[in-house]
This record gives sequence, C-alpha cells and structure tokens, in this order.
Amino acid sequence: MPCLTVVSWTGVNICRFINMIKIQFPDGGIREYESGITPLQVAESISTRLAQDILVASIKNNDADEFQIVELNQPLTADCAIKLHKWDDAEAKHAFWHTSSHLMAEALQELYPGIQFGIGPAIENGFYYDVMPAEGQTIKDSDFPAIEAKMMELRAKKEQLCKQSISKADALEQFGAKGQTYKCELISELEDGHITTYTQGAFTDLCRGPHLVSTEPIKAIKVLSCAAAYWRGDETRPMMTRVYAISFPKKNMLDEYLTLLEEAKKRDHRKIGKELDLFMFSETVGKGLPIWLPKGTALRLRLEDFLKKIQKRYGYQQVITPHIGNKNLYVTSGHWDHYGKDSFQPIQTPEEGEEYLLKPMNCPHHCQIFACKPRSYKELPFRCAEFGTVYRYEQSGELHGLTRVRSFTQDDAHIFCRPDQVKQEFIRVMEIIQIIFKALDFDNFEAQISLRDPSNTEKYIGSDEVWDAAESAIIEACAEKGMKTTTELGEAAFYGPKLDFMVKDALGRRWQLGTIQVDYNLPERFNLEYTGEDGKKHRPVMIHRAPFGSMERFTAVLIEHTAGRFPLWLVPDQVAILPVSEKYQEYAEKLRDYFDSQDVRCYIDDRSEKIGRKIRDNELKHTPYLLVVGEKEQAEGTVSFRRQGGGEQGCMKFEDFAKKINEEVRNMTENY
Repeated sequence: MPCLTVVSWTGVNICRFINMIKIQFPDGGIREYESGITPLQVAESISTRLAQDILVASIKNNDADEFQIVELNQPLTADCAIKLHKWDDAEAKHAFWHTSSHLMAEALQELYPGIQFGIGPAIENGFYYDVMPAEGQTIKDSDFPAIEAKMMELRAKKEQLCKQSISKADALEQFGAKGQTYKCELISELEDGHITTYTQGAFTDLCRGPHLVSTEPIKAIKVLSCAAAYWRGDETRPMMTRVYAISFPKKNMLDEYLTLLEEAKKRDHRKIGKELDLFMFSETVGKGLPIWLPKGTALRLRLEDFLKKIQKRYGYQQVITPHIGNKNLYVTSGHWDHYGKDSFQPIQTPEEGEEYLLKPMNCPHHCQIFACKPRSYKELPFRCAEFGTVYRYEQSGELHGLTRVRSFTQDDAHIFCRPDQVKQEFIRVMEIIQIIFKALDFDNFEAQISLRDPSNTEKYIGSDEVWDAAESAIIEACAEKGMKTTTELGEAAFYGPKLDFMVKDALGRRWQLGTIQVDYNLPERFNLEYTGEDGKKHRPVMIHRAPFGSMERFTAVLIEHTAGRFPLWLVPDQVAILPVSEKYQEYAEKLRDYFDSQDVRCYIDDRSEKIGRKIRDNELKHTPYLLVVGEKEQAEGTVSFRRQGGGEQGCMKFEDFAKKINEEVRNMTENY
C-alpha cells in the first residue's frame, strides 16, 4: 500500500509516495516494508546475527500455491510470505552445494584448458559436475588436492554470482564460441525467453538457480571421488568424467563429515555382507543379480516370516505369480509405456507374434487374481501378498551392492477395496510399517507424501477427479494418525500418489524404504469390478504397499544401520561353540545337535587355533553368544557363555542356556 512521506532537499519539502508491501513470517507475524526490499534486508531488520546466518529465502506471493526458493538479493515487490533459511535447512544446503558446483567448474576451467561442461547439480550430500576434459587430459584422484586449492583460492575472492536473462540465439552463440557442445545441446531444448546464466569471476554457466549471493560463505571443500558417467545417462552417448565433492560453511563440519564417511566405509553392506557370508555377485551369472548365500538366505527368510506373521493378523492371503508375463499384460497396465525402454527386451517364443517380459511389477498379475472370478462387496477388502521378484534394467555404472540391482524381490501386496474403505486400509498399512520399524530399531523416520506435479499432468494416467480423491485419502490418513510428514510435488508414481517412509539410519543417512500407493487407474485399465450392495457393478480402489520396499535394499540398509550386529531373533547364527581343543569336539557336536533341536541357530569353530584367537575372530562375526567348552563344561554338562562385545558372562546347564536364548527371542518378538 502506498504511503505519503515528506523529505527535505536543500530546505525544500518534497512529497513522495512510497509503495509498501506486507511480509508474513512463519510465526504468522506480518511486517510492512518498502517495495523492493531484499530477503537479506528483511533479515537485517530482525537481527544482524540472523542476516549473517541465512543463505537463501523462500517466497510465496499471495497468488501463488507454493513457496519458491530465491536468492537473498532478489527484490520483493508484492505482498508475500517469507522463510529465511539457515544451513540446517534443506533449501539452504541445496543452494550452497549448487553454488559450490559452479565454483568447482570455475576451478576446473582454470586447471584444464579446453574442458567441456555438462551438468553440475546439488545432490543429497554435496554436488558433482559432469565434464569432458580436452584430449590428452584426465582427472585423477591425485589431482583432487589441486582442485580443492584452486577452489579455495577462488572463493577467497568472494565473487558475486550475477544472474542474466539471455536469448536462445545469444546463448547458443556465447557457449558455442567457447566450444561448449554439451551446453549448446541443452540450450537447443530450452524455450526462448526462459534462459538464464550465472557468472562468477571468469566462469559463466547455463543455470536457472537459485544460488548464494557470493562464494564467500564456502569455507571448507573436499573433492571426494570421480567416476565415469554417460552423458545424460544414455549408454549410446559419450562417456564423461563425473567429479563428486562436498563443501561446508565451517571447517569442523567438514571434519565431522569425513569422520562419518570413515564410519560409513566400515558399515558398507558390501564389505560386511562379504565378511558375514550373506550374499555375493558373480560376473558369470550377470551384473546386478544378487545371489543369497546360506546365512543371508536364513536372515532374509526370517524377515519374510516376520512380515508374513504380521500380515496374517491383518487379513492378507499369500499368492505366487510367474516371473514373466505376456507383453500385452504390461501394455494394458501402462508399464510398457513407462518402463519399456528401460526394461529388458521382450522374450520371443516359437509362436509367431508372442512376446513375454520379465515382470517389472507384480501388480498386473495381482489384478488378474482379483479378476479371476466375480467379486461381491462382502469380499472386500481383498488383500493378496507376495514376495515377488521383479526385473528392471539398470545401467552398469548405476549398480551398487544390494541397493541398486537388476533383480530384486518386493514384499508386495495389493488391497482391493471399496472407496469408503480406502482411508482405513491405508491406516492399517501404516500400522504394519510402524511395527516393522519399531522391531528393527528404526526409530528415526518420517513419511513423505508424494503428489503429482500440477504443472505437468501429462506424464500421469487417470483423471483429475481420481487423483484428487487419492491424494486426499493419503493426506487425511496421515493427519488421523498424527504422523510427521513432508510433501513433495512431482514424486508420485505415474498411476497414483504415494506415501514413502524415509528412514534415518544410525549415521543419520536418509533412506527411502516402505511405500504405500493409492491407485484408481489400474482397476480401470483392467476393468476390475465388484457387485455392490445395490446389485450394480462398481470399480474397486487398489492400494499398493511394500513395508520393506524390497528385500535387497532393506537388507542393505539394515546391515549398515546395525553394522552387522543384528538382533538375536534375526541373526543367522545366534551362538558360536568354541571347543578349547580337539578333545572336546564330540561334546561341541552334542551341543550343536541339541541346540538345533531347540531351534537355536549355532555353529562350531573347530579350527586348530588358541581359544583367545577364536574368541577374537568370532567377535568380528558379530555372533551374539560365544560358548567356550572345555574339560569342566564337558564333565558338568554346562556351557561357559559370553555376550558379544564383552557384556553378560556366566555358566549354566546347556539345556538352560537353550531356554535362555528362546526366552530372549520371545521377549523381543511377542509384541509383534
């Protein structure tokens, strides 16, 4: 709103109008400022310390639906709501690391003349830049200190990041003159009138932003690794060098992060999985195809049995479906259009025109189970569950242990229900997921509501009405359970919105595990029906859910969360029997046979090693209980036991020890 002020100039009073705007803060408070004020100036009006700490801001104008991240020097010219973001906010980290990627590119430009640039985004932890060094140049691990030093030299100049709008023709000319063919390719796909660049020092990049105002806040930098990466993820395109790095506003933050990385290396599920003989990969079998070894299989089956027990209580029925399906099944479901180019090639049969696919999803098969006979409203909800193995092609460079594979088993289930049952069924699934997380000590988690992108509805199937209904059901269920949630636009599946459970492990890393999805579209595509109470045909609603997500990914996260120290009820081997010498091998075998009969999982370490060495080695295997047996134990029918890690110790009859183990397991699982 305009206000009248009087100013004096050489003794003459002059009236002028100043346009005022109202800015609302997160606590609901509203202040008036002159139009054109920047977020930084808003922060300064509150406190000098706040102004020093904030990195970016989020703005939502009164006519906007959501907040937009903006730079601190952007003028505010209309009434709006504002959020000022410090380092701890995800928005601040993203802008900080995005700016750092530009700083790294500037350093690479100086160190490697003729280098070409691809893309350089911020990622969950740090940032990367895809580059193509000039012929004869390579970027190696030994080059990292020099890159870091150059980045620190450049950031010390406190270079401003200057944003400029540029026409498509000028952008092509500017980047073409520098020989930046990859940037020109990106520019050619952009709409004229919506192209911007950012310049700091001698480096200019094609970018939408937002960024920090300058490089000054970047105080600590570490180049972490480099890897090969196909341009735009396409195996038919040139192989570029992807340089990963991270930065922080304080040196101690970097030190803490590097310590965390070292701990993460110790917890790497690939390392621990090999040490504990849980799983393996074979180039002969094929890349990304995990093989579960006996101990890993025992752990996995126990997880499956645990979930089956819970599912039975919640009214699920187990089913088994084939690993392949007719291509037309996936054409009807829509999976062929969405996964076809990224999936395995169709399997040809001797019958002309007949094609099958390794199934990328279990849901089309479960739709056929529902459709196999007429259904009544009295049968609903119908809940079918399957540990179904699916197959999706992942590029070789994207494969990573059990977390990114080409073959994985989903703890999949589909609920077919009436529209009025959706919210309650959704809540019941949330309860199952919470039981699992509690049992496995995943105490730190939040739910992410993933909705469709309202500005790009073409990539989703189904009408606006069914999407609105599905999204409302998820939001209402979360509110009713009082669950902490975040909302992400554009993260929905192509057929419906979803609720993803984001878990933080023991190191504070964030993992997406369980998921629940509401689907009004597949029942429509497969013409699924039930007879309602009114005698008419109705369309069921379909709920997809996978509490673990996949057995492979969940196991990987569990290994790293526990560092391989699984709870007693889950661990493949609960007891290691350590005979003092060969003289007590027969007694050790007697113990093993008895424990086997009592469902106590054990093994004998019969190596010709001293008992101290056996204890140390089996400690490293994270076996919960170590039993030392010698002359005294054999004579008295006892075992001397010690808890893994030097805890509880004692001696008792071996029969009582077996009871002790089983009692501990019952106490751990009776509530689940």
